[in-house]
Amino acid sequence: MFHDRRIIFDAAKGRVSPPLFFAHDHRKIGSRLPALALALFFLIPAAFTGDLVLGNFGAGDLAGWSPKRFRGETSYSLVLDGERRVLKAHSRAAASGLFKEVDLDPAKFPILRWSWKIGGTIPNGDERTKAGDDYAARVYIVFPRTLFWKTKAINYIWANRLPQGESLPNAFTSNAVMVAVESGNGKAGTWVSEERNLYEDYRKIFGEDPPAIGAVALMTDTDNTGGEAEAYYGDIVLGPAR
Repeated sequence: MFHDRRIIFDAAKGRVSPPLFFAHDHRKIGSRLPALALALFFLIPAAFTGDLVLGNFGAGDLAGWSPKRFRGETSYSLVLDGERRVLKAHSRAAASGLFKEVDLDPAKFPILRWSWKIGGTIPNGDERTKAGDDYAARVYIVFPRTLFWKTKAINYIWANRLPQGESLPNAFTSNAVMVAVESGNGKAGTWVSEERNLYEDYRKIFGEDPPAIGAVALMTDTDNTGGEAEAYYGDIVLGPAR
């Protein structure tokens, strides 16, 4: 059982500042979701049988999502993009995110699906440096441990410079790994749908089977570069292998 709820989300940003785990000089979350609250996930309409819609933004639902502030505040709001309701993020020299705590077996729910759109990448963003550790959009899966320094996170990013398909440790901690699902401005301004097998990603990245998923998080951040970014997030879904 995790007693400091900040441990999990600190891992999302990538930085460790004991006893907190999240990047950017920051903190994380880490407790378990009660069984009753977890059961509510099954009441949300799913795209496929057995799916858990954790981010039901299309229905205008932010239930269970909590803010985590690091420096300044990225604004998050439900908006209409055409006829589609989505979550809009806007950041100006700020870093804050949203997270949702869960307690899920990644072997049973290995498939992560989401969609996103960015206005553009961050000109001074650089995945390899602390000064450039900002992203127009990223989605995190956090795998907490009882010992906070063993908490790990996979950060699925819309990379600034890191080529698509490549990954590397976060500039602040090797326990958080950045995976470039998209890269550059070639698809900026358009919606892109993503699907990842997070179970296999974890095994490939960390060389072991993953522990329980403790949180799903998202963040648009620009605090290190002092820049500005805008992004849109569609529904976030975890599902069984198909």
